[in-house]
Amino acid sequence: MTISMDTTITSQQLREIVRTSVEDAGPSLLELSHKIHSLAEVSWEEHQSASLVATFLRENGFDVTEAAYGVPTSVEAVYGTGELTVVVCAEYDALPEVGHACGHNMIAAAGVGAALALKPVADAAGMRIKLLGTPAEEHGGGKVSLLQAGAWEDASFSLMVHGATGPDRSVAAMGAAAVERFQVQYKGSEAHAAGAPDKAINAGAAASLAMVNMAMLRQHLPANANINAFISHGGGATNVIAGETTLQVEVRARDIDVWRDLKRRVLACFEGAAIATGCTWTHHQTEHPYAPLNTHEGLGKAWDSNMEEIGRPVDTTPIFGGGSTDMGNVSQVLPALHGMVSVRNSTAVPHHPDFTAAASSPEGDQMVLDGATVMALTVLDAALDPALRAELLELQAAREPGATTSTLEA
Repeated sequence: MTISMDTTITSQQLREIVRTSVEDAGPSLLELSHKIHSLAEVSWEEHQSASLVATFLRENGFDVTEAAYGVPTSVEAVYGTGELTVVVCAEYDALPEVGHACGHNMIAAAGVGAALALKPVADAAGMRIKLLGTPAEEHGGGKVSLLQAGAWEDASFSLMVHGATGPDRSVAAMGAAAVERFQVQYKGSEAHAAGAPDKAINAGAAASLAMVNMAMLRQHLPANANINAFISHGGGATNVIAGETTLQVEVRARDIDVWRDLKRRVLACFEGAAIATGCTWTHHQTEHPYAPLNTHEGLGKAWDSNMEEIGRPVDTTPIFGGGSTDMGNVSQVLPALHGMVSVRNSTAVPHHPDFTAAASSPEGDQMVLDGATVMALTVLDAALDPALRAELLELQAAREPGATTSTLEA
């Protein structure tokens, strides 16, 4: 059923259509969630998961492009011709070893469900629906690659939902950090560890010193900042002093200026280790930096109201979980929100095997359906509230061409 623009229908009736659409699509959405969960494809390798999303939406009347914007595992699915364009994001990458321990299978299915529920009301609400399958959120920054390629240039606003545990929280109460990940490499010279240690320049010692330096720095970190690293290559044999070592590093902070200064201090830790050991060193970025989240106030209020409406009261206590998301980059260039819906009765922490199990549990299934419903109702609010709609369209009209293609620099 599709409601045309010239049909007399109340906003409450449109909301009921949205809710009924999610209920009707429920079994197929949960099947999609479970299939993606079982695939557990990691960042940039989500070929089958992306194909499942594309096929589902194509079969439901969307105009679908796979490998959209030159990003191989992305999907674009569009329906409607209204002046207000919403971009609904669907992530589907898993983590190495622990699978969908961040529940991106739930994110994908909820995003698809929201897009599907908005389809029958799109014409009546003057909307254009665009679902973007956004790969490599865990590592890589698929949304940043899509931003740079212009995927949000036609967007009035954008949103997504993420699973969580604990109480449902106000979208405005959640914070996310900027993060940069980079690789450091030390080069020295090998020698026999027992027969000629004085002839070596120990890159293994440089890596160890750098880790100690970072440990010392941690006790002086400002609030809402975090650093972490591990040695990904530390040598090849006990009787060969390592001539080359490699470390993987990340620097996070909620405030961008703090983050940039912290990166400078972290790099000093690595430089000091190089000086102490006589090694040379280099570093380079391994993926796109992620920006902090900037929640649009009007969209956030609508989200919280809709959470209450479906029986999920939100806790408004501010909380900073320390994590990061490439949705932050989207939120810096256009109105956006990143909602959270809890997997009830679970105490699992993200990136733990217990969360992997929760992401395909009955409670995880309910998160999919509730997340789809709240997203779709929030989009409908944006389309039907005259003041909010006007603000979003005015902000879009005021953007310079190419404004959404810029990204955060460290």
